[in-house]
Amino acid sequence: MEIKKGIAVSPGISIARVLIIDSEEYRIPRRTIKPSQRMTEAQRVRNAFRDAISELTDLKGRQENIRDRTIKDIFAVHLRFLHDRSLRKKVTDMIHSDCVTAEYAISATLGEVASHFAREKDVYISERAADIRDMERRLLKQLLGRKREDVTHLRDKVVVVARELSPTQTAGFDKAFVKGIATDAGGRTSHSAIVARSLGIPAVVALENLTESIHGGDMVIVDGNRGIVIVNPDEETIQQYEQFGRELAEFEHRLGALKEQPAETRDGVRVMLLGNIEFPDEAALVLERGGDGIGLYRTEFLYLNRLTEPMEHDHYEAYSATMKAFGDKPVVIRTMDLGADKYTQSKRISPEPNPFLGLRSIRFCLQNLMMFKTQLRAILRASALGKVRVMFPLITNLHELMQAKMILRDVMEDLDDEGIAYDRRIKVGIMVETPSAALTASSLARDVDFFSIGTNDLTQYTLAVDRGNEAVSSLYSEVDPAVLRLIRTVIQDAHKARIPVGICGEMASQPEYVMLLLGMGIRVMSLAPPMIPEIKQVIRSVTLADCHHTARKVLGMNSERQITSFLRNATREILPEAF
Repeated sequence: MEIKKGIAVSPGISIARVLIIDSEEYRIPRRTIKPSQRMTEAQRVRNAFRDAISELTDLKGRQENIRDRTIKDIFAVHLRFLHDRSLRKKVTDMIHSDCVTAEYAISATLGEVASHFAREKDVYISERAADIRDMERRLLKQLLGRKREDVTHLRDKVVVVARELSPTQTAGFDKAFVKGIATDAGGRTSHSAIVARSLGIPAVVALENLTESIHGGDMVIVDGNRGIVIVNPDEETIQQYEQFGRELAEFEHRLGALKEQPAETRDGVRVMLLGNIEFPDEAALVLERGGDGIGLYRTEFLYLNRLTEPMEHDHYEAYSATMKAFGDKPVVIRTMDLGADKYTQSKRISPEPNPFLGLRSIRFCLQNLMMFKTQLRAILRASALGKVRVMFPLITNLHELMQAKMILRDVMEDLDDEGIAYDRRIKVGIMVETPSAALTASSLARDVDFFSIGTNDLTQYTLAVDRGNEAVSSLYSEVDPAVLRLIRTVIQDAHKARIPVGICGEMASQPEYVMLLLGMGIRVMSLAPPMIPEIKQVIRSVTLADCHHTARKVLGMNSERQITSFLRNATREILPEAF
């Protein structure tokens, strides 16, 4: 029996035999052609795009019965790329200018695009490279006539093991037979992880070398809650996990009944639970899980899933679709978090030696005013449809905030001149995710309507730890005493200024941190939609007095390990199923 630790991306337990899917990497040598052959090769490219679109459209059609539209949105992104004339023109231009084969032109062109994604330090951005590689493989398959391994005609229940899975591969799985997924690569925000969650298939990724130490037909257990894969478990372990699976199913059934119940402590303190989303179709999942609105609408997907910058109508269509789903519930739209560490279509910026300390987020916006104003116009137009709030990321000082607000006012004046409706009293907030913002929160609070503490970056910048770096990832902790003191400072300053303050980082999705956050004064939490019922259950199981006691104890501790152990034990007493 061997236990492998990875990252849990889709909850649940699966016990089945292994089916290994080999990665489909095409090695395309550079081959030149005669000038007279260029038209023929260009036609082969057009045929490949046509056939790939047809294949993907058929696959999309087979998913019409899936209720969650996230999968369909991913298919739409791939189809948009394949329909993009500029992409096709890049490929054919290379054929004509360099006299190379269609295969090489496609591989080189899409490989270059994928590399721009893969080189980025931001995990969410780097994982978009998998989508480009998937399209490259699909096009090359049309040219080379090779077939992917067929998992559409399975007759036995399996756990699919692979080096990496593309989102369309994952979407093609029949969940009646594919009971679990385990991959060497991947992360929480990869599209294949999103698809696995949408299909309800337990999944663990980032297992590093699982494919090298496992064989087809081996029995495995995939624990999508703890991020564990057990290879060839003994009979006792199998029985334990079968019992755990039954208990987990019962627990999730009970949580489902909480949808219409408020997130309210036993002594009547109401907490607002909002969802973090990246795609418009995820709005339905927030409502399905009983969320009170959107607390963090990441808008980067509008820039990262296309080859050209989005126009104002692209922004507006995405925001308005979300507003229609939420009616009078709040939707907080974060302005684009792009920069030198992220791919921004035509805005190619020279690589920076330390991009997370460079031109990113609000800094990038302030230096790319046309892009910024285009997005702000769309956000303001969408505000006429409901309770839209705008939030600026990575504010580090008052000057940045005042600049951003001035540009927002300029856009408002433009809309006034054009007679375009918008919410003139739209609420403006900032993400507090740097120590400088936390330490000057009292000043910043005078010029905003709300704070949202982004614990991911706040932790990273406070501890000087790159959370994506495996060599130092063990040093990363949101409950390090230094981080907690900054969070407490922001909450206290917000309360003094009488403005709402919430948490929108991963910390809000962890059950063991709920009592601490409530005890410190948090009443708004924005989290991953699947975690809303579980966090709601914790809130409904405690009193504010319990939470205050927990916070006092924790804030008196000086060891991250001591704090983590204390919080886990305290939460285990009220919600043992979460552990």
